[in-house]
Amino acid sequence: HWQVPVAHCFGPPGHYKRKFCTVCRKSLESPAFRCEVCELHVHTDCILFACSDCRQCHQDGHQDHDTYHHHWREGNLSSSARCEVCKKTCGSSEVLSGMRCEWCGILAHAACYIIVTPECTFGRLRNMILPPSCVQLFSRNFSKLHCFRISENLQTESDEDDDVDGSTQGSAKDVQISTDSSKQTLKIFDGNDAVKRNQFRLISVPRIAKNEEVVEAALRAYYIIDDQQEYELQTFTQQALLSDDVINRNDAAEDSNLGSVFRESVPEAWIIRAKPKDEEVIRIYPAWLKVGMAYVSLRVNKDSTTQTVIKEVLPLLGRQTECLQNFKLVEVLMGSKQVQRMVLDDQELILNRLKDIRKTSIRQMNQTRFYIVENSKSIVRVNLFVGGLPPQLSPEEYTNILKDELAIKTNVVSVTHVYQAQGAVVLEISCFSEAERIYMLVKDTTVNDKPLNAVVIPEVMASKIPQNCCPLLVFVNPKSGGLKGRDLLYSFRKLLNPHQVFELTNGGPLPGFHTFSKVPSFRVLVCGGDGTVGWVLGALEEIRHKLVCSEPSVAILPLGTGNDLGRVLRWGAGYSGEDPYSILVSVDEADDVLMDRWTILLDAEEPAEGAENGVAEPEPPKIVQMNNYCGLGIDAELSLDFHHAREEEPGKFNSRFHNKGVYVKVGLQKISHTRNLHKDIKLQVDQHEVELPSIEGLIFINIPSWGSGADLWGSESDNRFEKPRIDDGLLEVVGVTGVVHMGQVQGGFRSGIRIAQGSYFRVTLLKPIPVQVDGEPWIQAPGQIIISAAGPKVHMLKKSKQKQKKTGS
Repeated sequence: HWQVPVAHCFGPPGHYKRKFCTVCRKSLESPAFRCEVCELHVHTDCILFACSDCRQCHQDGHQDHDTYHHHWREGNLSSSARCEVCKKTCGSSEVLSGMRCEWCGILAHAACYIIVTPECTFGRLRNMILPPSCVQLFSRNFSKLHCFRISENLQTESDEDDDVDGSTQGSAKDVQISTDSSKQTLKIFDGNDAVKRNQFRLISVPRIAKNEEVVEAALRAYYIIDDQQEYELQTFTQQALLSDDVINRNDAAEDSNLGSVFRESVPEAWIIRAKPKDEEVIRIYPAWLKVGMAYVSLRVNKDSTTQTVIKEVLPLLGRQTECLQNFKLVEVLMGSKQVQRMVLDDQELILNRLKDIRKTSIRQMNQTRFYIVENSKSIVRVNLFVGGLPPQLSPEEYTNILKDELAIKTNVVSVTHVYQAQGAVVLEISCFSEAERIYMLVKDTTVNDKPLNAVVIPEVMASKIPQNCCPLLVFVNPKSGGLKGRDLLYSFRKLLNPHQVFELTNGGPLPGFHTFSKVPSFRVLVCGGDGTVGWVLGALEEIRHKLVCSEPSVAILPLGTGNDLGRVLRWGAGYSGEDPYSILVSVDEADDVLMDRWTILLDAEEPAEGAENGVAEPEPPKIVQMNNYCGLGIDAELSLDFHHAREEEPGKFNSRFHNKGVYVKVGLQKISHTRNLHKDIKLQVDQHEVELPSIEGLIFINIPSWGSGADLWGSESDNRFEKPRIDDGLLEVVGVTGVVHMGQVQGGFRSGIRIAQGSYFRVTLLKPIPVQVDGEPWIQAPGQIIISAAGPKVHMLKKSKQKQKKTGS
């Protein structure tokens, strides 16, 4: 049911409850692999038998086409799953049962799915999925994890080595070494490759078994369903193993056909071999999508060559008028982790080729297909995003740094985009090995003591995106919100195209915006705390002028502690495990609202404290963006103490409630302080001096939620001020008298002291004072702080009030 072999994307093995293995169909009790892109789950010792049937998420120059068919995966459905065809239950938590399309989510029984029309329309989320036919990525040797920008250190559940090849150890789990004296356990190898690696499967058979029974058990151990008449067992002795050529040593033993395999001195290791044939039928798959024909069957004999096969196949595929020279025959080994392609030589004898593959491994023969492919000039183009460079240099200077640090070969590497403000460039590389070399080298390179980072980015072919499609660009901060970010990354990669999901710890927001820079219309979903949202909005502001869709709307999935912006836009106080699919549906139905953003200019007049060697340098003015609020005094001081606690023991801060508890404890330690903040600062609003009451904290608020959901301004009407809105171009200024007052505001018993409302503010600090902007605190030296409206308002998405429209996929 799948035409195009696509390798899977496996991270390190982990423990997955209530899932079943695709190969042996048993439940996954021991550590197992799961694909990060599709729903494949497989035991560590079954992985060799899984084949490359992953979702095709991009075009890579092999078998590209624009029509998408359902991509069916069997099993691991919830027990409430219902079949699209017969409407009866098709899922189960007891066995591997039922089929699901991994693009549109349609469900069906194994017996019913064949009747479903093959074309897939991507289901309910079709307008937000980045269509795979619009994405191009030539990846060849890049690991799948790199192609989908999945950081390998994220899965910490297990620290086993990535390359667990359990075929030797693991197979023993099915075959308990028999203590029953009437049975015996044998090692079975499936060819020379297994012998060299000493990788065998164990089988248990009666001591008086006939040859056929052992052959049958051996084939079963290797998941081969061919007729056992076509196979035989060969013994080998230990000396034979030492010589290179295992085969010829055994030819003599072959003839004395052992009636019953087991005499007294039976060797316990056997090789299962395919009997040689004078002719056989092979399948040839067309590399283009031919409706109604997955493959053609062809009889080959000892004289058949690649050329004669191509000649016979073309008429069967309706291409008889074409020239043979335009086609090639490709042998494709579809391993689960890698798809290996080899073009067969014109004069190659097909039967010999089959014999060689079977000698190497009958398991590999089982995973090998022959494709007939049109010759085309193969293009090589890898785009690498390289960040962490010094900002504000010219393209020539960046090229020189890359030449010095990475020795780039300028004949195959060109700098196609420069992001000067962020110190990042995009390289286009026309040679795979050079791309791979640069990618690996960047990881270990620092420039001016800053590590560089590299991200492989796909190319989005914007002209192919359907008219009504507005793909969702997803940013996830896997460090936010008690590591819930990791599960969301996994879920969103499955529900959407993994190429539209970006991990912020891997190069920040820029690679995502760059990838989407040509997309005519898109939306953004940011999963993280308020700090993460600020980071993405700041990056959007800087790169807006380079985007075709310069004002994408931004939705928030709040992870982390405060989430004030998430609350105001109705996305809730924090993610607590809701179904990621329904979150995407809510984003699709959300309403567009505008929000003010503010620029804060901090200009310290005095040199920074504690400068080295007593030679004080004045600090350059600092510019920060603000979305939610900016606090001076007590509010910032608590935030600062909490921040320090967090740096010291980050492990303790995984629960949202624990984070809040720390805020409370820090606050209790501060109650005894009295500060006279109003004596240490001066405030000007829209060019007018404002008299400050006796307060310990001064807070500028842009949104009606502060400190995890408290209403600082209060709801009672007041003829001195306008009713606050997030898009009125005004900030509200509020005072608090101390920790107790802040606690009362948090508890909803009181509001703050209303001081002013305006659009341009100047604060003069007479002493060093703690300052925090959107939850990021620091101590600000004496000087000026100027707050003014930043650029255009941003488009945010507000979760709509109405109940979700029920729309079938």
